[in-house]
Amino acid sequence: MAVNIAQALASPQVTAQDAQALRQVWENIGPDSCPCSYNFHMHTIYSDGQLKPEELIKQAIAIGLKGLAITDHHTIGGYLVAQGWLEYLHKQSAPSTPYPHLWTGVEITADLLGSDVHILGYAFDPKHPAIEPYLQGEAPRHSDAQAAAVIVAIQQAGGLAVLAHPARYRRPAVELIPVVAHLGIDGVETYYAYANPNPWQPSPMQTQQVKQLSAAYNLLNTCGTDTHGTNLLRRL
Repeated sequence: MAVNIAQALASPQVTAQDAQALRQVWENIGPDSCPCSYNFHMHTIYSDGQLKPEELIKQAIAIGLKGLAITDHHTIGGYLVAQGWLEYLHKQSAPSTPYPHLWTGVEITADLLGSDVHILGYAFDPKHPAIEPYLQGEAPRHSDAQAAAVIVAIQQAGGLAVLAHPARYRRPAVELIPVVAHLGIDGVETYYAYANPNPWQPSPMQTQQVKQLSAAYNLLNTCGTDTHGTNLLRRL
């Protein structure tokens, strides 16, 4: 589903439709979806990644990605540059030229059960007042840092909230996922390569556990490489 992001920034209705399109993609995500068809967790030089947004988009096109999200920490600067580059490529190409769909994305540090976790936000309206405090380049503090507040802010902005890499925290996924499910989170990052293997593949044991928990709590499943280096097909 192609959605004009410029319209999405101005129209809550279009933003909601964009989120619905993303939800439909996630309903069909599997272990082979990432990293060559979809990738919903990547970083650029606008936070702690090494890729310029233009380089990221060039790689995404070369790989043949159908859809992606740039999830820099507490900023959409990289997304805005990448979206501008995609719009430029569209104007220079034939209408039938396939390009991946780029959703808005961000990674937000939050407090959950006294532990730092990362919550990913997708397909939100970045101009919505609820999400703007989380896009200022710094981790939230005090009550704004509570996981419940982060989830609500993403959803009020029309987006979907996802718990990133649930098996990477001080507290185990079996403790965290029921709590974020109770808080109303939309999904979990089920397919994730915890040991950074080459080639990329989701970690079997963690994937099985997270997938069972997501099914038990009726959560969506997502996938992503969490790229911080120069290769979208790996984390580092």
